[in-house]
Amino acid sequence: MKFTAALVSAALATLAAAQTSTTNNTQVGIEAIEAHFSQSGIVPSLLTTFDPLALMSVTFDGVGEISPGQSLTQTQVAPTPGIAITPANSTVQLSGNFTLVMADAGPVGTDESAGQTRHWLVNSVTVANGTDPLNVSTSSGVAITKYAGPAPAQGSGAHRYVILLFAQPESFTPPSNLSTAGVPVSVFNLNDYVQSTGLGAIVAGTYMTVEEGTASFTPSSTAPVVTSTLPVPKTSGTSSATSGAASPSGSSSGQSSGAGLNTAPLASMLLAGAFALGLVFF
Repeated sequence: MKFTAALVSAALATLAAAQTSTTNNTQVGIEAIEAHFSQSGIVPSLLTTFDPLALMSVTFDGVGEISPGQSLTQTQVAPTPGIAITPANSTVQLSGNFTLVMADAGPVGTDESAGQTRHWLVNSVTVANGTDPLNVSTSSGVAITKYAGPAPAQGSGAHRYVILLFAQPESFTPPSNLSTAGVPVSVFNLNDYVQSTGLGAIVAGTYMTVEEGTASFTPSSTAPVVTSTLPVPKTSGTSSATSGAASPSGSSSGQSSGAGLNTAPLASMLLAGAFALGLVFF
């Protein structure tokens, strides 16, 4: 019996170590995307701040998962990408509806006060808790503007296409010109849209760059992000994005469905292996 208890303890210790490693990797990834948004000028030019609750994964057919700021061609980004997110830790709760948007922030140094070209806007999207990472589903959402692949003007430089997932509270009220499906690609002001509609916090985000031809000007320089130099943030409290709200609750007892690891399967597997080897005695 003592041997069995020892095996269970070892299984749980192994699982705890795996959870810690996964959480640390996710948190470093979040630190990295925050640094990317800063060094590329997205913060504070487009967004005043960027403090995501989760790490976003964007995948294109034929390309796979992209990295932050990755340079891609129009052909590569033509199909609608798959979006998934990984919560920062097991205390992040994600439920309710969300808004997914992709906007062209132009080359580094662009005056964002003039607005951005809206390439994708879907309201009332959901997160498929139970998948790992959590798939973002647009199937039941309202596609105000269906995904339209980047198409920067020839010689206009490397445009930054920013993809963001916002918490969408029940009080969310879209403007009349962007309230029904099928609105073509056009210019809007992302920050004005967020403020006027009552959208909640940014849950996750990333960006890619697309350029056509050679820029007719000298683009602003940016510094590369060195992931190995990024600190791992300490985890405290419970963050949530429930029914559009994203705020700390001050408790570490919250568990995001699909965000954490299930201890039962691994413990069972280890015990089964021990039985097979004749190591468990009662």
